[in-house]
Amino acid sequence: MPRVCHFTGKKTSFGNQVTHRGKAKYLGGVGTKITGVTRRKFKANIQKVRAVVNGRIVRIKVSAKAIRNGMVVKPVRRNYTKPATSAAA
Repeated sequence: MPRVCHFTGKKTSFGNQVTHRGKAKYLGGVGTKITGVTRRKFKANIQKVRAVVNGRIVRIKVSAKAIRNGMVVKPVRRNYTKPATSAAA
């Protein structure tokens, strides 16, 4: 299953990690130079939660932002009480 939010569609995006060397001009140096550029991933904060979708309780992957914004409706917590067992002789 892909790492994609069910509600917002957030997913892993790609970018570059840029490595610098040198001292910034405002600190008295001659400026910074780029010494390397490598690919990297920005991963969305995806969580597995149980939620009510179309009246059914399902386990879905959602982003933390969707949980914070109230897009996820969690199922009702039910208090389970064990049935009393009758002492059969």
